[in-house]
This record gives sequence, structure tokens and C-alpha cells, in this order.
Amino acid sequence: MSACCNSLNYSCVLVDSKVSAFSHKNVSFGGRKIGKFKVFPDGYMVSWKKRRKQQLRFYVMKNSCEMVLANGKCRNSLSSDEVSRVLKSISDPKSAFSYFESVAELPNVVHTTETCNHMLEVLRVHRMVGEMRFVFEFMQKQIIRRDLITYLTVFKGLDIRGGLRQAPFGLERMRDAGIVLNAYSYNGLIHLLLQSGLVREALQIYRRMVSEGLKPSLKAYSALMVASGKRRDIGTVMDLLEEMESLGLKPNVYTFTICIRVLGRAGKIDEAFGILKRMDDLGCGPDVVTYTVLIDALCNTGRLSQAKEIFLKMKASSHKPDRVTYITLLDKFSDSGDVDLVKEFWNEMKADGYAPDVVTCTILIDAFCKVGNLDEAFDMLEVMREQGVSPNLHTYNTLICGLLRLNRVGEALELFTNLESLGIKPTAFTYILFINYYGKSGDHGEALKTFKKMKARGIVPNVIACNASLYSLAQAGRLSEAKAIFNELKSSGLAPDSVTYNMMVKCYSKVGQVDDAIKLLSEMLENQCEPDVMIINSLIDMLFKAGRVDEAWVMFHKMKEMALVPSVVTYNTLISGLGKEGQVKKAIELFESMTRHGCRPNTITFNILLDCLCKNDEVDLALKMLYKMTPGNCAPDVLTYNTIIYGFIKANRVKDAIWVFHQMKKLLYPDYVTLCTLLPGVVKDGQLMDAFKIAQDFIYQDGIDTNGSFWEDLMSGILTEAGMDKAVRFAETLACNKICKDESILLPLIRNLCRHKKAVFARELFANFTKNMGVIATPTAYNLLIDGLLDVHITEMAWELFEEMKSIGCSPDISTYNLLIDACGKSGQTDKLFEVYEEMTF
Repeated sequence: MSACCNSLNYSCVLVDSKVSAFSHKNVSFGGRKIGKFKVFPDGYMVSWKKRRKQQLRFYVMKNSCEMVLANGKCRNSLSSDEVSRVLKSISDPKSAFSYFESVAELPNVVHTTETCNHMLEVLRVHRMVGEMRFVFEFMQKQIIRRDLITYLTVFKGLDIRGGLRQAPFGLERMRDAGIVLNAYSYNGLIHLLLQSGLVREALQIYRRMVSEGLKPSLKAYSALMVASGKRRDIGTVMDLLEEMESLGLKPNVYTFTICIRVLGRAGKIDEAFGILKRMDDLGCGPDVVTYTVLIDALCNTGRLSQAKEIFLKMKASSHKPDRVTYITLLDKFSDSGDVDLVKEFWNEMKADGYAPDVVTCTILIDAFCKVGNLDEAFDMLEVMREQGVSPNLHTYNTLICGLLRLNRVGEALELFTNLESLGIKPTAFTYILFINYYGKSGDHGEALKTFKKMKARGIVPNVIACNASLYSLAQAGRLSEAKAIFNELKSSGLAPDSVTYNMMVKCYSKVGQVDDAIKLLSEMLENQCEPDVMIINSLIDMLFKAGRVDEAWVMFHKMKEMALVPSVVTYNTLISGLGKEGQVKKAIELFESMTRHGCRPNTITFNILLDCLCKNDEVDLALKMLYKMTPGNCAPDVLTYNTIIYGFIKANRVKDAIWVFHQMKKLLYPDYVTLCTLLPGVVKDGQLMDAFKIAQDFIYQDGIDTNGSFWEDLMSGILTEAGMDKAVRFAETLACNKICKDESILLPLIRNLCRHKKAVFARELFANFTKNMGVIATPTAYNLLIDGLLDVHITEMAWELFEEMKSIGCSPDISTYNLLIDACGKSGQTDKLFEVYEEMTF
């Protein structure tokens, strides 16, 4: 029929109610008959139109009883599919619109989204905006769904380019054209925008809707809250809840649960419990989903005991835990390493009638793997098989991950090799486990080799696989290879995510290409890939390190435009930058603003600020900040105390530094840095016995291995700070009391003396320590002395040291012989040169 309609020029008429002779049973107009249709020649119809002077209506005739179709079917048999076919067969827009209107007048709604969208498209092409308004208003009146095509067609008809993203502007143009949205349309448009990921635009449309006095539906509010929650935009979520209530809408359990989920994911547990209390106050009791969401939030913030309390409360209430609740508990508590409690939940789950399946069994295996209990993990695998629960790829991936965590890479590879024989086909994720392992182990070459093997097996790398490979390349600073993978990812049609861009930013950071990193941010925004806080933090850090401070602050202020909430890392980076610039006041102001903006400082934040204060001669203020840490739920660590000690030593307030040291020992063990920071100042102040006592206590501390490098670093610091005489006296105290019996306490002293052409004094010092105090020397000390003596042309003493070495059983090394051979060559002692050379090669 459509072929006939398209190939012929035909017309049909709507006859008024007086023409009663026409009936759907017997229609005869004297024209050509095609199938069941009568088609009039154009000439006949023109004269007919003149006689009747009545508007044409396509395919339809009307009498006093019913609408009659030209094909003889009555109105009540007219289907939407038929209307759609007829509309699509009409090429003339006016005739099509006339037919559309006729069908629209039927008492039953026959038009659908498809027919309306088709009509809108026809009218758009012919720029019939007034008629488009009629169609849209008809859709609103009859509550015909307006979909994405509906709005895009209307926008195009009004010359609005840019797709659905231009909805806020498009609505202005629609209103100018007389197309006004009702509440149903607004709600639908909000959902369409959210489905397209256009959250900001959806919020703009929502605000416009409210400003026009229309009330969004509860469903629209919930959708907006979910979308804002996914963006971690807590403020917007809570504002929406408040605005909803101000309009007289009563939040339901689903709405409140959304708020609890959002607050929980942001770690705002107290606020989440506040919502729970509101629910009780309003008589809107939580359901199983609410409790499960709260358990998840508590576990994520480490409040496991409270999570267990909620679980017990559920057990005692009418809202019994369901399978999802148990999966949440098993999964989260397995992360904590409390296998016994995981087993307890496992038994509770079975007692409640939930039989273990592959998901729960795999979680239990994961729990065993996380605590390194691979034997029980593999035993559980056997139990699964015995109970008819087939392990899936995720189960085997979990076991591989557990093996790699214990560096049992050989067994992991063996299990990987056997997967196909077990009927399991590895995916990209399986390869990612190995790529990650090699990358984090520093074996970047093997990581890339695994990535290439995956591609050779015909497994198309997904974004996660590319990200894992980029991690290795970023760590190694191999930018060109990283760019190759990045470009390959884009050319394959996959969209890089925020992690991909973050890895690339790291690559650029390694090689100092700040501008290229900033270009990546622009590319992200163009590709509608919203940057996360990690990327912005990396860029801010790069800009600070490059000395582009103003740009770093511009980047920080842009975060609000990008709907990103600065994290504690953001503030730490900025405070550190201010400290390096000596802007103490600004650093303190920024620190104090953190809590106001909902970001609590952590121990690292305090340490950065303390470092800033101490390096800028504000140690008293730093001490006051130290007192604020514990009330602020931040436990000082060793670095905290080391920083304060450094501040007092720098200010020559040794007694205060020692006092802080003793306060520290009440809570924490000092480390190498503590002594290297404190003792140079104590020795400089002449308190040798105090310094000795501190060193003595330190070496007997549990878990301390005072190797040569520690003593060498310590003595270097004391020498620099206190000078040679006091450094020698301290070294003598250590040696005489047998605290340090190796040459490491001597090396910085010898090195310094030789550098200042005092090799003879260095020789005497060396002799005193080795012969009188029992310090054991190695070729390292001898070589320093020989080199120093040769440098000041005291050759005979250098040769004496060489003979002394051999006599006490300290074998000269290649460096010793090279020094002497070089000296022989410079002095023209050819025979002696060959003699030494032969001795070396013997």
C-alpha cells in the first residue's frame, strides 16, 4: 500500500454529516480502485474541492454516527501502527498535519510518541513552528511521552544547536515560540537530562520549573538527588531534600535512603544517623535497604562495631537482613581482616535460610586471601565443588590475587595457565591482576609484556587494563609509550576515564611537562569526562613545583565550577605550597577554613602546617597546633614530634627540644630522623652526656638496627652543627662506651679533615680510635686517609697505611691499588707502579 501511496498523486475527502449516502460498507466515487482504496485523479478532485469548498482531511470521512476510513475500516479498529504508516506515506506537510489533527480529534488517544515525533520532524523540516506547538501541546494534554527525539526535534526546529545540553537555553526559545512546558514535561525532561549524564543542566531545568510555580514530582527529586550524590555533591542533595519539603512534598523511605547513602559515602556518619532519626520522628520507618546502606557506610568509615549493632537491630526487628545485607557484611568485614566475624555472619546467613552461592563463597575465599590464609581459601574452593557451586572467573581471579599478594607469582601463573582446562576463559581483568602486580613490584617491563600478551590473545584491552599499564609507565616516567597506549585507547573507540587521565598527568609530571598536563584537563572537559579531585590535586602540585603559584590557585578556585569538593590532599598541597613561599598567615587561614568547608585536617595536614611554622621561626605557634591535634581526632605521629624538635633546635632552644623528645617517648618510639634532628643541637649545646644517654637508650630500643649509614648520617649532622671538636668528643664517648665499634662514626670526620687538607690530623684521629678504642676499620676508611695524604703529598705516610692494612688483615681493594698506582705514575716511579699492579693482579 505504501508503495502505491508514494507513486500516485491522490486525494480523499472528509464529507460533512449531510452526506449520509456514504457509508463504510459501500463507497463509490467513480475513481480508480487500488486494493480497497478509491483514488481520484487530480482534475476531478480540484473540481470537487471547488464545489464543496471544504478543507481536505486525508483518508477520513465523517457522518453523524462515526468516522469512516477510506479503506472501509471503522474508527474503533484504527490502530497506532496504521496511523504511523499513513503519516509516513504522506509527503505534503499540510496534508500530513491535517491527517494528524483528524486523528487527534478521535475520542480515544491513538497517537503515540512515534507518530508525534514523526509529525514534529516533518513540520521541523518545513519550518512550521506554529504547527509544532500544536503537536507538543497535544502530547502534553494527552500525556503522550516526550522522549529525547521529541526535544531534539523541537530544538532543531527553533535553530538550537548542541543537543540536549542546550536544554536551559532551548526552553527560553520554546517559550518565545509559545511552547510552554507543563509539570509532566518538566519532570520528563529532567529524567532525560539525567539519563544523558547532564546533571548540571537537569538542575538548571529543575530550578526553572520551580521558579515558574510548578512542583517537581517526588520521582524527579529522587533522581536529582541520586545523580548529585554520585557526584559527591552533598550540599545539593541536602538542599533538594529541604526544597522538596518546602513545596509540601513528603519524602519517602527511598528519598531518605538516598540521603543516607550520599552522606555515608562522604564519611558523614553522624549526619546520616541524623537523617535516620528524622525518619523515625516523621513516622517513615527505615526498611531493609536503608539499614543495609547504613551498614555499608559504617563499614566504609571503619565503624565496624556500629555496623554490627545495626545488623543485630535488624535481626530483632521486622526488617530481617536479606541476601544483599549479608553480602555487604561479608564483603566489608572481609576487608577488615576479621575472618572470625566473617565466619559468624556466614553461619547467620545460612541459619536465615540463604544458601551459599558463588557470590558469597567467593567473598569468603577473598576474606581468607586477604589475611594470607591461602590453605583455607583453596579448601573453600573444594567445598564449593562438593556442594555443586561452580566457581566462576571471579573466584579464580580472587585466588590469583591472593597468591600475588603473597608474592607467590609462580603459583599464580600456574593457576592462570590451568584456567582454560577448567572451562574458564580469562578476561582482561585477569591480565590486569598480573599487570598491576608487576607494575607495583617495579617490574615495568614484565607489566608491559603481559599487556602485549593479552592483546596477542585477542582480548581487547579495556580502560582498566590500559590504566594498569599506564600506571607502570607513569611510575617509570616512560611518556612516549604511555602516549602510545593512550592514543590506542582513544582510537579503539573506548573513552578514557578519570583514572586514565590521572595516569597521563602523572607521566607528564614525571618529565615536568606541565602545559601538556593542563591540556589533558581541557580534553577531558571537551569529551564530557568529568575530572575528579585526584587529577586537580596532581595539577595543583605540578604547578606549585614549577613555580607557577598563581596558576595553582586559579586551578583550586576552578574546582567549584567543576562541582568538585577539595579533598584533604588538595588542602595539604596548598598549605605546603604556602609554607615553601613563607606565607605563614595564609597557610594558617587556609588550614582554619578546612573545617568550615567540611574537610577535616588529618595528621598529614598538621605535619605540613607544623613544618611551615617551624621553618618560618614560628615554633611556639607550632607547639600550640600540636596541642590541638588530639582534640581534633588527629593522633600525632613521629614526624609530628620530629618537626617540633627541629623547630626548637633551629631556634637554639635545646632544652625545649629535649622536653618535646621526652613527651614523645611517652607515646611513640623515636626513629633515626629523631636522633639526627635532636642530637646535633644537643652536642652543640655542650650537653654531651645527655646526647650520649639519648643515643644509648635508642640503640636498645626494640626493633632498632643501628647500621653504619645511621651513625655516619648522625655524625655528619653533628659535625655540621657542632663543629669538629665537639663531634670528636661525642664520637670518643660512643666508642669508649662500646655504643658504636665500627668506622662509620669516623668516616665523616676523616672526610672533612682530608677535604680541609688536614690529613695528618685525620691519620692521628684514626690511630687513636682504632688502636686505643677498638674501632674496626675497613678499606673505606683507609682509602679516605691514603687519598687525603697523597693529595697533600705526604706519600710516605700513605704507603705506611697501605702496609698497615695488609698487616692487620684488612685487604686492600681495587680503589686502594688505583690510588697508589696513580700516585706512582704521577711521581714517575715506574718500577713501583708495576710492582703494585702485579700485587693487585696476583
